[in-house]
Amino acid sequence: MTRHGSFVLMLHSHLPYYRKAGMWPFGEENLYDCMAETYLPLLNALNELKAEGVRAHVTVGITPILAEQLADEHLQNGFIKFIKGRIEVIEQDLLMYPDPEIPHSEHKAFLADYYLQYYTNILNDFTDKYQKNLVQAFKELQDAGCVEVTTSGATHGFLPLLGTDESIQAQIRTGVESYKKHFGRAPKGIWLPECAYRPAENLADPETGERKLRPGIEAFLFENDIKYFFTEYHAIEGSNTSDIRRDFGVYRDIQYIPLPNRPATGLTTHEGYWLKNYPVAVMGRNNRASFQVWSAAHGYPGDGLYREFHRKDSNSGMKYWRLTSKDADLGDKMLYDPVLAFNQTKHHAEHFVSLVYDVLKENQPKAGDQNLVMVSFDTELYGHWWFEGVSWLKHVIRLLHQAQGVDVETASEYLEKHPPQQAIELPESTWGQGGHYWVWHNQHTNWMWPIIHKAEVRMRQLCRQFPHETDATKRRILNQALRELLLLQSSDWPFLVTTFQAKDYAVERFEQHVANFNQLADMAESGKVNAPVLDTLEEADNPFANIDYEWFEVANMPPTEQEQLVLETV
Repeated sequence: MTRHGSFVLMLHSHLPYYRKAGMWPFGEENLYDCMAETYLPLLNALNELKAEGVRAHVTVGITPILAEQLADEHLQNGFIKFIKGRIEVIEQDLLMYPDPEIPHSEHKAFLADYYLQYYTNILNDFTDKYQKNLVQAFKELQDAGCVEVTTSGATHGFLPLLGTDESIQAQIRTGVESYKKHFGRAPKGIWLPECAYRPAENLADPETGERKLRPGIEAFLFENDIKYFFTEYHAIEGSNTSDIRRDFGVYRDIQYIPLPNRPATGLTTHEGYWLKNYPVAVMGRNNRASFQVWSAAHGYPGDGLYREFHRKDSNSGMKYWRLTSKDADLGDKMLYDPVLAFNQTKHHAEHFVSLVYDVLKENQPKAGDQNLVMVSFDTELYGHWWFEGVSWLKHVIRLLHQAQGVDVETASEYLEKHPPQQAIELPESTWGQGGHYWVWHNQHTNWMWPIIHKAEVRMRQLCRQFPHETDATKRRILNQALRELLLLQSSDWPFLVTTFQAKDYAVERFEQHVANFNQLADMAESGKVNAPVLDTLEEADNPFANIDYEWFEVANMPPTEQEQLVLETV
């Protein structure tokens, strides 16, 4: 049998820190919706494939802040309460439908019953099958060789824009330590938050103003024993920014700052690469295959048979309508038919698998044994945004395992079987619209970054003042200060401000974590401990139970030869 190449599927799972920070429209309910519509269905699909004898070999990124929340007892119990509440409102719909006075009420009664069964099964699976701990369920799949779980920055901080190397180190070190706690091993791979990468660069220190060489992001990965990461196709291939169209939505009067046009490099995403400065591997997303899912105009999730995300029933909030067409107003949407919709996922899966097969087959003569198609997506697209998406994934995985000449592999499996053959340099880049930093750094968010940098400098000064604190209470204060710093650094806050999806909520959350951090820093510096405040902050913002403020440190990374050239030429 001729081997055409390898397929790697990367699912990046992330949500902001929602614990005890509101419920609806932004807050814990967003987590519960994703648990019910994405994470539980995905676990069910992977376990069902395993029962069929198919080990999925999917790479699943779970950010540390998401893992901490999924393993949190308050949120686990809150999910049960949330699902029971949803079942109650569906039961009210079943009392209302069918009603001869209400148009199409028999169809709505059918859909209400469908949702009743759906959420009842979800609740039973959560409590009985998974014992309320979804992180443990992913661990068991990893231990069984079905998935590979990767880590990320602790709170999804936008690493290239952080002002100090200590912050980057703390984000990654905390992420690694959280992973070890939950999964019982060290992570091999990482998803850089927002795929945001920066090479070695001469930058001003936010404390002294002195310009000095800042290591590239891969230096911190190497220091923390991370073997590989992912990037966007344009970072490897070069691209005109007009080709980079990953659109997060409507932006309000943003001063668009595009990447410079980068000529074609002659490289492709059909293989993995080493970074020149450090032995860390990188894999790039295949744009042609990913386009079939990401494209707003041509992607599978836009099919008219699939469930409409935005229209909800005025009484229960249930989603009883289908997309219908891209041009249909919400009031003109047709009622949803889950039988037709889930049947369509089979056809779309067959199309996608044929595309992957064709891409691999066409490229195999050039790429040879290295030949790769890697696609990466937000996990929450499947189920939460695209309700039928987990079903599509399940069909895709099953069909690809049946495809002749295609090896379905996790990221590390691919790299171990096919080690990179060349080393490259990457430019600064993200997977945001336009491929650059502007989604997170623009005229609506510029005010946030000096505040972040000021807090970083203050944390540096605290570590200097209390280098190896032995007093238990002072250590608690310093550890909580680092938690608050990591939380205020989350890339979610500027992202939500930019997209206007939840601007006020994001600003409020950001400012609260800043205030918490400063309150703790005041305590440490003054020596005046406010025990009730400390207790309250530790209870409210409690991720990373084993955090150590001494992780906020400069790693021992002397400049490499290439980095030294950067320093000398600037």
